[in-house]
Amino acid sequence: MTNPVLRLASYNIQKCVGLDLRRQPRRILQVLEQVRAQIVVLQEADKRMPPRPAALPHFVLNEAGWQAANLGGAGSLGWHGNAIIWKGRGVELIDHGHLVLPGLEPRGAVWACFGTPIGTLRVVGAHLGLTGGARREQVQRLAQRTQDWLDMPMIWAGDFNDWARQPSFCALAPNMTFLPPKPSFPAIRPLAPLDRIALSAGLKSMRSGVHMAQPAHIASDHLPIWADLQAN
Repeated sequence: MTNPVLRLASYNIQKCVGLDLRRQPRRILQVLEQVRAQIVVLQEADKRMPPRPAALPHFVLNEAGWQAANLGGAGSLGWHGNAIIWKGRGVELIDHGHLVLPGLEPRGAVWACFGTPIGTLRVVGAHLGLTGGARREQVQRLAQRTQDWLDMPMIWAGDFNDWARQPSFCALAPNMTFLPPKPSFPAIRPLAPLDRIALSAGLKSMRSGVHMAQPAHIASDHLPIWADLQAN
């Protein structure tokens, strides 16, 4: 019997504004359908100004069969722009919440626990700061806040905003293994591995990649990344 596989993706959707400067939420969903992930961590899922309404509207997600963790308020899809959505049989939300991150910029992380075909797991989504010092502080805070979450395997995913193939912040999270980096930014000609996925013990990646098929090259300034996961 083949062991089940779960596909998880991370995508900075730039408030659904593409490189053609058009805001097209359904184009983002077209990309997500091509990626075929069951769980997706989103960044920049809300508009910038208060009350930060969803850039990817709830009704558009619902029409396409996606569900979203209730992480926002006043019509937001997420928290600090971070959202977690899922679709497909066998994926069930168990719990969810926020993690406050340090830094001068308003940053935060979100988490959700799921029952899935590969077992229960916790997904943490984050969009880190623009400076190296802020990113190190934020990864250190994530590591500290999650080090006691031993009840289930854990995934970190998001826009880590670092151009280096082996950023210094990796050493600050010894319980997490970052998957090999793949260029995902800028979408039109990807050079930098800004988007990352990291796994705790209990999970392994069978394969991972960057989705480059049209219209991903223009739907956002980032390309989505994905990983096929199994229990280890």
